[in-house]
Amino acid sequence: MNQHDIDVLDEIQRRVLWLATRIVDAANRERVTGDGVKVGGHQASSASLVGAMTALWFAHLDAEDRVAVKPHASPVFHAIQYLLGNLDRSYLTRLRARGGLQSYPSRTKDPDGVDFSTGSVGLGAAAPLFAAVTRRYVDAHFGTRPHSRFVALIGDAELDEGNIWEAVADPATTGLGNVMWVVDFNRQSLDRVVPGVRIDQWRGQFEAAGWHVVEVKYGRKLAEAYAQPGGEALRDWIDAMPNEQYQSLFGLTGPALRKQFLDGAPDAVATFVADIPDDRLGPLVTDLGGHDLAALLDAYAQCDAVTDRPSVVFAYTVKGWGLPIAGNPRNHSALLSGEQVDAQRAALGLTPDTEWDRLDPASPAGIRAGQRRESLSRAPRERALGVTVPQATKVRATKPISTQEVFGRVLVDLARDPQVGRYLVTTAPDVATSTNLAGFINKTGVFAPTAQRSWSEDRMLRWTESPDGQHIELGISEMNLFLLLGQLGLAWDLSGQPLLPVGTVYDPFVLRGLDAFLYGTYSGSRFVVAGTPSGITLAPEGGAHQSTITASVGLELPGVTFIEPAYATSLDWLLCDALGQIAGPDQPAATAAPAEDGAYYFRLSTRPVDQAPFETARARLGDAVLRRQVLAGAYRLVDAHQAYPHLAGAPTVQLAASGAVLPEVLTAAAELAEEGVAAHVVDVTSLDRLYRAWQRTLRQGVRTATVPSVPGALRSAFADRVPVVTVHDAASHAMAWLGSALAAPAVPLGVDEFGQSGSVEELYDLHDLLPGSIVNAALAALSLH
Repeated sequence: MNQHDIDVLDEIQRRVLWLATRIVDAANRERVTGDGVKVGGHQASSASLVGAMTALWFAHLDAEDRVAVKPHASPVFHAIQYLLGNLDRSYLTRLRARGGLQSYPSRTKDPDGVDFSTGSVGLGAAAPLFAAVTRRYVDAHFGTRPHSRFVALIGDAELDEGNIWEAVADPATTGLGNVMWVVDFNRQSLDRVVPGVRIDQWRGQFEAAGWHVVEVKYGRKLAEAYAQPGGEALRDWIDAMPNEQYQSLFGLTGPALRKQFLDGAPDAVATFVADIPDDRLGPLVTDLGGHDLAALLDAYAQCDAVTDRPSVVFAYTVKGWGLPIAGNPRNHSALLSGEQVDAQRAALGLTPDTEWDRLDPASPAGIRAGQRRESLSRAPRERALGVTVPQATKVRATKPISTQEVFGRVLVDLARDPQVGRYLVTTAPDVATSTNLAGFINKTGVFAPTAQRSWSEDRMLRWTESPDGQHIELGISEMNLFLLLGQLGLAWDLSGQPLLPVGTVYDPFVLRGLDAFLYGTYSGSRFVVAGTPSGITLAPEGGAHQSTITASVGLELPGVTFIEPAYATSLDWLLCDALGQIAGPDQPAATAAPAEDGAYYFRLSTRPVDQAPFETARARLGDAVLRRQVLAGAYRLVDAHQAYPHLAGAPTVQLAASGAVLPEVLTAAAELAEEGVAAHVVDVTSLDRLYRAWQRTLRQGVRTATVPSVPGALRSAFADRVPVVTVHDAASHAMAWLGSALAAPAVPLGVDEFGQSGSVEELYDLHDLLPGSIVNAALAALSLH
């Protein structure tokens, strides 16, 4: 790239810096919020990446490339999109306002085409890495897509996040030559100037994981100075200078800067800079490569040339580059004053009337922006898969069976479906066999970029690794599981191929990956995850492996439908329906609720459960009615009026439960009948769907000032307005809201302490989940009534 092009890019980056700064300024100085809460924004953190981002969007990227932007640089991204013509001017004054630009880049809430949501530090960095894993899978199974580079712009403080190194070290992410991370190496964190420079440590960690490492440390001025006689002493001193001392130079000028710079320096350095005027010394010694457009573009080209492994670029920058707060230790949340903003505007030759203008389309910079807009434009992607997932696989269960086993059987049956099977892809963090994916793996194989020789034969598990495999095995990292699921669920957009992703994990360890789980659903990803085994029902394993709050997590996560079935056929229906929803709008409407858009979390058990009670309910209700109610969230497993006709007029109670505790609840219902109490048993298959249905009616009532109605799902399952006992192998509060929804006295039973080792019966006794305790709870509920 010649000097003219660099000059044009420099003009563009100066305008980007201005707009990014002014976007934050307008939000804070000119908007009246009325609540006294600071709007915020990150002028300094944005400024440090202006050069790197200008070089990318105005000179390096192609239309098919995908980029994750450092959260605090979102104003820079929006400024660039505005200059490219992809963002309406009205949004520039609406940062962090309702309906405006989000605090951090958001796929689902920003108006200008964000590739990866960022915000929770570390996750945005890893997301492009797993998007590249997904692309490698898509290319192997569905034909090579147009070449894409997956880029992450990250802050150096993000490298303190553990999930970064989990992602870098996972075998599934090796060999991805289309990945480039650009580290904003400004050596400052939120609270401080970081003591020391950890580049040697980080370089070593990346190289040990097989990454290609590039450093962009010096700009042209310093490079030229180093090449002069005596320049080596200058370079050695700048390299050896404590980071805190170097950062302090950015707040100084003239003789004060010279004095600070030479404090502790060898005589040879003082001699070298003696003839450099004060007004040139500061710009020289603070000339970092992360703000040199030519050096950045050269680094990007070096990364493109390395195609057998991921690359990372350490771009040395100053936080607050080009602003009067540059390098200040406390500049992370600092805002320029009105006078400083006026000075910045005037320095660019802008006025209050022209400050928001785009580049003159007839100027070299405006012409470059127009060209880049055309070259970066993309055609819309189709999210729907265009296949019909069957309503059921008709899995057989003639004897007691666990939901975990049924889950594996249903996946194997779906893998045989000629329409659906090829789109299924599973993943697990080294727990595939113990979460019952072995049958699917035997059927489809394990994915590997190249065929791997198997050195041992296992009659139970054929671990065949090849590009045809449909299971992606991960190391022991639940964070990586949810990051990969999130990107598999966005393959329709990022790789032009919708998929049906399914992951499994031990249910207690859902919490280990919760941040990435939330990240994926916030990004609008669609996938199925099964947490199994779960609860204290995993009795001998002890408290460390017994999940108690995951049901609450599933219920409360936005964009997630939480499902906890007890019986084989209901799980079959629910899993097929979930995959059908993911496959897209071509699916027939399966539930009375609005179509769902997001992830599905199945909480499953290893406890074998007798299937006869379900078949009795099936005979009573018929498949059509029962399936509709199962999918809506609950159905009456035992109707006491029909099961115990002699109890007509007797006191009545409802026992509501999910999952593995249904056998105890059924026994309790029979014991209550012997005591003259009619007990309906309601199998709650999805607390989530029931709760959302209830909330929809409540909010409609609140917003219209009318009396809320009772949603159909609750009316069907809980026809009688009588006391209720909720029973759950989870925290008791997850189901406790049913009392309010039914306007009835409620006694919630569940697990509100850490578990321990023991038999199922011993632990159910400890937590009041045995039939006797359920009977007593029912009598207590009746007394409250």
